[in-house]
Amino acid sequence: MKSFALKLKRFLKSEDGPTAVEYAVMLSLIIVVCITAVSAIGTRASQTFNQVANQLGTTG
Repeated sequence: MKSFALKLKRFLKSEDGPTAVEYAVMLSLIIVVCITAVSAIGTRASQTFNQVANQLGTTG
C-alpha cells in the first residue's frame, strides 16, 4: 500500500500531465487557425479563377 501511495504522491507532484494538456490545447488552436486560413485562401483563389475565366470567356 505504501508503494501505491508513493506513486500517487509522485504523480500529483509531477507536472507532465498539465504540460501535455497545454501542448494539446496549443496544437488544437494551431490546427483551427490553419484550417481557417486554408479555407479562406481556397475560397479567395476560387473566386479569382472564376473571375479570370469569366473575363476570358467574354473576350473570346
